[in-house]
Amino acid sequence: MDEVTLERRTKETDISLTLSPKGPAEISTGIGFFDHMLTAFSVHSRFGLKLRVAGDLQVDGHHTVEDTGIVLGKAFAQALGNKENIMRYGSCYIPMDEALAFASVDVSGRPYLVLQGHFPPVMIGAYDSALTEEFFRAFAFNAGITLHLQILYGGNAHHMTEALFKAAAHALRKALYPASGVLSTKGAIDV
Repeated sequence: MDEVTLERRTKETDISLTLSPKGPAEISTGIGFFDHMLTAFSVHSRFGLKLRVAGDLQVDGHHTVEDTGIVLGKAFAQALGNKENIMRYGSCYIPMDEALAFASVDVSGRPYLVLQGHFPPVMIGAYDSALTEEFFRAFAFNAGITLHLQILYGGNAHHMTEALFKAAAHALRKALYPASGVLSTKGAIDV
């Protein structure tokens, strides 16, 4: 995995992101809970993530969250290159107090998202829990990965969301473990 730096500027957001194989998490999106989730994602995946987002938060957090997923996904796609020498698949369950989340990923070049489970429709600080699916959809489709996520149970939206971000991070890290060659009967991924 290579280090990648991307920028994206629209009328709604201004994003600067550096993704690296290791390093610190330095994240500022203007939405405290989202910063916390992305920090957890960085720490638990063990990828370095430097991210600065200026978004139209006077509207709401939607553009900030979705556009961050877009840029992070594009960075992963670029960092992975031809997807050789990786395990390709990874899965993980993460418990967090009363909540249990599951994630499974295929670094396949075929983007897809399945998210099952019900988030209480609440604000977690300035973060709308409904934006969790928007983030992961944007991330999966722009990274070119198949991502299945499930909240098996829980009652606290903070715990449920955090467990999901951590499960996704661990599953992705497992999928990127070193392996020999290309794990595909076609001899190539993304063909």
